[in-house]
Amino acid sequence: MAEVATEVKLFNKWSYDDISVAADISLEDYIAVKGKAATFLPHTAQRYQKKRFRKAQCPITERLVNALMRKGRNSGKKLKATRIVKHTLEIIHLLTDKNPLQVVVEAVIKSGPREDSTRVGSAGVVRRQGVDVSPFRRVNQALYLIATGAREASFRNVKTIAECLADELINASKGSSNSYAIKKKDEIERVAKANR
Repeated sequence: MAEVATEVKLFNKWSYDDISVAADISLEDYIAVKGKAATFLPHTAQRYQKKRFRKAQCPITERLVNALMRKGRNSGKKLKATRIVKHTLEIIHLLTDKNPLQVVVEAVIKSGPREDSTRVGSAGVVRRQGVDVSPFRRVNQALYLIATGAREASFRNVKTIAECLADELINASKGSSNSYAIKKKDEIERVAKANR
């Protein structure tokens, strides 16, 4: 029987082929959407924590799922988080008519802060010093801010977390200040600018 070469699509719906990270060259190595990172489900069960920077190879959708498993009551519930992301991608597709994976990638690119401030202390005097942010941390921070924004928006709200996450991702991909992640990013960069 001849093997039929099937194209790998996320949840068997969305193709990875036309996804581009070219908007920001520095993040190309840290947003995994090509090659091994193209998976049917955002669950690879690999040990990304064993080596430094290995989690950069983790598919970006899986990292979004993992970021949603926060706040003690949700920790470890990966199936629940996966279902949330699936609904979110469907909502994004309905609202924008684009490939939702591209919207996720754009949102991550736009909501990672480019500069931050760190504490520099000597002899009891602590002051803040503006520093550039590495691409790896930009992706981590972007995912954290997006997940936090969606969680806070859906708390004590009629909207489901999937709807809130879809709104957050769409607004972040447009660079709109209605997005929690974009607001926080601007605030972080403003503080860093003041402390250069």
